[in-house]
Amino acid sequence: MFAFKVARRYLLSNPSQTLLLIAGVALGVTVFIFITALIAGLAVRLTDQVTGNSAHVSLQPATRVARVLAGPDLPVESVALVSTFQRQQIRDWPMVIDLLRANPEVSAISPQISGSAFLVRSEAVAPVAVLGVEPQGIDAISRITPNIIEGDGDLGANGLLIGVRMAEELGLGAGQSVLLRTERGVERQLTVRGVFRTGLQSLDERVAFLSLQTARPLFDLPEGVTNIEVKLKDPQDARATARFLGEATGLRATPWQEKNVGLEDALKAQGQTGTMIQIFSLISIIIGVASALVLSAYRRRSEVGIMRAFGVPGGFILWVFLLQGLLIGLVGALIGCASGYGLCIWLESITRPDGTSILPIAPRQGGYAAALVLTTLGAVIASILPARSASKIDPLEAIQQ
Repeated sequence: MFAFKVARRYLLSNPSQTLLLIAGVALGVTVFIFITALIAGLAVRLTDQVTGNSAHVSLQPATRVARVLAGPDLPVESVALVSTFQRQQIRDWPMVIDLLRANPEVSAISPQISGSAFLVRSEAVAPVAVLGVEPQGIDAISRITPNIIEGDGDLGANGLLIGVRMAEELGLGAGQSVLLRTERGVERQLTVRGVFRTGLQSLDERVAFLSLQTARPLFDLPEGVTNIEVKLKDPQDARATARFLGEATGLRATPWQEKNVGLEDALKAQGQTGTMIQIFSLISIIIGVASALVLSAYRRRSEVGIMRAFGVPGGFILWVFLLQGLLIGLVGALIGCASGYGLCIWLESITRPDGTSILPIAPRQGGYAAALVLTTLGAVIASILPARSASKIDPLEAIQQ
């Protein structure tokens, strides 16, 4: 306790220097928190942009592999060919849906029939990726009906929803008819019920939606579905959930990360860059605290020498300077955490006209506990060298100076 009083007295004896030290530590912590919150916010925004209109986990039939046949009745090895004409499908999809609904991590489910087709209107022909969905679940994966700019989202028996780019390419509008020719050679006249604009070129230009029942005869799938798309409450759980669903259902479960390897690599590189900046912030704090305490130890050589001459042990002197580092680091870290959180909250409040934040920052993910612990620990480590130096001062030499 006495060592703490001496350390506090040393710090208060030169308040301007102590305030500058604490301000420097607080500034470093503020930078640490800002970078951490910014990188976390960037990761969240990029993930939302990629997964906002796509599934977090896709379930598809297991890949069939050709089997090698060999036996006494076969003179040579033969290969059992897998038919490419008959589409793979999930026949027991209602059971899979029940399993998914029982999973607390799942937020939305969309059984689908997907296939390729052409839209034909007069002499204009456009390739299109067709998604047959349950009419009540059309917005389960992508927000389509809120983005309809013409018509409505009522698919009905012969309804079709197309993107605005495709509508412009074919000169189509709500209420007009168009011929759909599927990859199976089946043709059907459909009516455009609505035109949507999501802002994603892949959706607005090449995707059309129709009801699941309408898609069945078009793609020769009277019972099953081709895939089941799943949304999760936390996109970062996609890998673990996909692994569980694959083992539980026997289907091929693909998390969104495997479809966006480039994004995952970019997020990792971004995180590594942020870590380097955080490390340099901590190094600057350690150097600042160490240099100030070295100077303090030099200035107080005579005082330390007198204490040593009166029999004060070197361990006590060591503790005095360690406690100075602890107090500087702890107070500076607390102030830095508070100022960093305030800065992040203020930056988050600056929004665009559409309500989104200008900076993709996540104030609640600023790493405050890590900043507090690492900064305090760093300040204590920084004080070790001057503390050891002060504890080894020769009393006679110090008094004579």
